[in-house]
Amino acid sequence: MATATELARTVVTTLLEARVTDIVIAPGSRNAPLSFAVFDAARAGLVRLHTRIDERSAGFFALGLTKVGSRAAVMCTSGTAVANLHPSVLEAAHAGVPLVVVTADRPARLRETGANQVTDHVGIFGRLVETLDLAEAPAEADLAALDAARGPVHWNVQLDVPLTPTDRWEPPEVEVRPEPVRPELMIHESIPTGAGTPRTVVVAGDDAGPPSRILAQDGGWPLLAEPSSGARTGDNALRSYRLLLESPLAERVERVVVYGHPTLSRPVTDLLARGDVEIIAAPVDGVWPARPFRVDRTIRNRLHVEGEPDPAWLEEWQEADRTISRQVDRLLHEQPEMTAYDVSACVARALPDGGLLMLGPSNPVRDLDLMMRPNRVGGRRKVLANRGLAGIDGIVSTAIGAAAGRSSTRALALMGDVTFLHDSGGLLLGPDEVRPDLTIVVANDDGGSIFASLEQGADDYADSFERLFGTPHGTSLESLCAAHRIPHLAVTSVPELEAALASPNGGIEVVEAVVSRAGRRDLDLAIRGLARS
Repeated sequence: MATATELARTVVTTLLEARVTDIVIAPGSRNAPLSFAVFDAARAGLVRLHTRIDERSAGFFALGLTKVGSRAAVMCTSGTAVANLHPSVLEAAHAGVPLVVVTADRPARLRETGANQVTDHVGIFGRLVETLDLAEAPAEADLAALDAARGPVHWNVQLDVPLTPTDRWEPPEVEVRPEPVRPELMIHESIPTGAGTPRTVVVAGDDAGPPSRILAQDGGWPLLAEPSSGARTGDNALRSYRLLLESPLAERVERVVVYGHPTLSRPVTDLLARGDVEIIAAPVDGVWPARPFRVDRTIRNRLHVEGEPDPAWLEEWQEADRTISRQVDRLLHEQPEMTAYDVSACVARALPDGGLLMLGPSNPVRDLDLMMRPNRVGGRRKVLANRGLAGIDGIVSTAIGAAAGRSSTRALALMGDVTFLHDSGGLLLGPDEVRPDLTIVVANDDGGSIFASLEQGADDYADSFERLFGTPHGTSLESLCAAHRIPHLAVTSVPELEAALASPNGGIEVVEAVVSRAGRRDLDLAIRGLARS
């Protein structure tokens, strides 16, 4: 039987063969053989090594790397360390991100004995992620499964003492396996457009990609694209689609084509729930490909548009979009202080061609959804969000991982204060760690303003709202950043924010945009009212 050192070196070699470019390690004793092997592989220039103290941060950092095209693995020791990876693994599972998770375990003879740090790692991530329990070298079938994964992969490695090597490892030349060729979608499914065909809109949810934009363009249809769809470009994309779906114009929609995973908008959800609308949908990555709405036709191949578009339908939406966008801007301009909508608009304007933007959940992604004008086609702006489960955890770490994994003209992140505080440990970086150029903009309204616009924010619950949902914290973000030696700047006006975004310091920095929650519910109602007037 192979020693722990031999097994660990084999595991690392296999990861390299499967195109893993980055390995994130959280320190521990049981995973020491793996850590030593990765260190030697990194010294040989075969992989980039990253270390994080907190496994949760390590998992989301690796997720961010993988979301921008790197292939990342995260490694940790046994016990509760593995449980701390669960949030990032769940996000990867639901979003279809091929995150590689390698956990160090005790040998099988110590299981169910009460030995120190021993729990059941096999199946610890539930039925969504299968565990490969390794007591010896991975088989060819295991490598093939890792190689072709469309979601997270969990390798649990049984490592017996001794846990430290007796020699330095000189990794062999690794033959990197070519990336699996995905079958190319053929264009032989058709969809009609033009006079006499159903009035159609195209919905592009998270990770929808260019096919949704191309279809909308070819069909002459309005494109309702979320910021992280990868499709919010071109003349068909509408900035204020969410508001337009609450206007009389939406009542005339007869057909919806859905790409990606739409999660932001209740008006979109309501549209997809209508019984009088035909729903055509493309499959999505993730552990559960079934849609939460009725699907009348599933797209198996790329769609070919037949017929000549009728420009009147699109032009009607475009004119309404221009009108309501001007009304939104006028309403916000009339506010006495900077709002969270203003913050998102400033961030959107600061994102150049070739830029990267990571969005936090709750209000920031929705605010930017309303305020971000569609970009030009070919601008290569990449907008990311963890919309698999849309949790607030790990956003700082995901943003830093994405910035470290992608060569961008500018990297930005936008999130709320609660999201920032929830993952403030993501700022904890050792002196030898990669510190990408990343400006983190925190819209700080001292609590959870997302709930003000939901049912919980109604006057009937005013006596309990602050304690249960508003959750003011009073934390000094400046002091927190100082503890991590992260540059911090607080701003209270749009000109100050624009100036701060125009002059980044380099490295990781935090710009705190101070706004108020006081009138959030009334402002949201006023904005929604614009579409109904």
